[in-house]
Amino acid sequence: MFGLKILLGAFLLIVTTNSCAGGPVGNTPPSPATGRSGSIQQKVWGEIDGKPVTLFTLTNKNGLVLKVASYGGIITELHVPDRAGKLADIVLGFDDLASYVKSSPYFGAIIGRVANRISGAQFQLEGTTYQLAANNGKNSLHGGVKGWDKVVWDAVAFDTPEGPAVQLSHTSKDGDEGFPGTVEAKNTYTLTDANELKIEMHAVSDRLTVVNMAHHTYWNLAGHASGPVFEQVAKINAHQYTPNDPALHTVGGEIAPVAGGAFDFTTGKPIGRDLQAAGGDPIGFDHNWIVDGPAHELRAVARVMDPHSGRVLTLKGDQPGVQFYTGNYLDGTLVGKGGAKYAQYSAFCLETQIFPNAINVPAWHADVILKPGQVYTSRMIHAFTTE
Repeated sequence: MFGLKILLGAFLLIVTTNSCAGGPVGNTPPSPATGRSGSIQQKVWGEIDGKPVTLFTLTNKNGLVLKVASYGGIITELHVPDRAGKLADIVLGFDDLASYVKSSPYFGAIIGRVANRISGAQFQLEGTTYQLAANNGKNSLHGGVKGWDKVVWDAVAFDTPEGPAVQLSHTSKDGDEGFPGTVEAKNTYTLTDANELKIEMHAVSDRLTVVNMAHHTYWNLAGHASGPVFEQVAKINAHQYTPNDPALHTVGGEIAPVAGGAFDFTTGKPIGRDLQAAGGDPIGFDHNWIVDGPAHELRAVARVMDPHSGRVLTLKGDQPGVQFYTGNYLDGTLVGKGGAKYAQYSAFCLETQIFPNAINVPAWHADVILKPGQVYTSRMIHAFTTE
């Protein structure tokens, strides 16, 4: 019987459907109906912690292709067309599961429980101090040593009226990486027929805790192996940002205007233009911008255009901030897909989020606290067009 399960698990399952009605309820996909064309494929990609890892391939009716692994909820590939209609993979990553386990800098992953840095790797809730793993100097980064980017999520693929989707679910037990409360988390990726990547995150907890999920794809609109993103033109809809505190190595509560300086992306400009002026060690952008408009309402966050391919990524989100990161820590030692060596500045990240270190900043700490009975949500919509 065990051998039969292995054979069945390894068999490539190809599901081609013609639309459906409704969205996911728990882990049960909706029933198929008629009206659209697209496909969902899945296969066993390996095994981690005794659990099989599934790789899903979603194709929308326009031929865009998204690949998602149940390990870390990682987006391993996303193929979108240039102005001539030629597809290219625009996300950094690896060809095999082992490489993600060995040395990935969070390529394409779901980040949780808490994205970004928590100063001193500790925080207080109701008078109790919670000590976390210091996995980034003296700070805790992206959920700790084994954050949600390093676990195998339960996953199910299904069709929707908008396009094919994958829903991932994970239970983070009380005390996981030092955090209180058992958290039930869900993340849904939808590749729409409007050429959008929708990301919808949800979490609930059985006791007071902190949650700030994020998505960590490394984007290069010219193609994942095309080199630095200096000439790609970025616009961020933010008139303020939160400067990093040199002593904390994360933000400490300061808010500053971007007007006229290196952090001013209110008008589109090449990413490389003010990169040196951003400072840092290593030099580059790795900061949180305060997105204009009402926090927690879906609104325009950023737009990036590659002048060579004509590809445009337009991002909407409903979180108060967005981390813009320019691959400063990449150094050419990582060998990615097809043997590509990912050099410094060969990608950018746009991670919508609650502000970094919010739990340790009195003015922000309520934003990151999740109470029993509350539902944490976060939405991102990446639209892909050309010009």
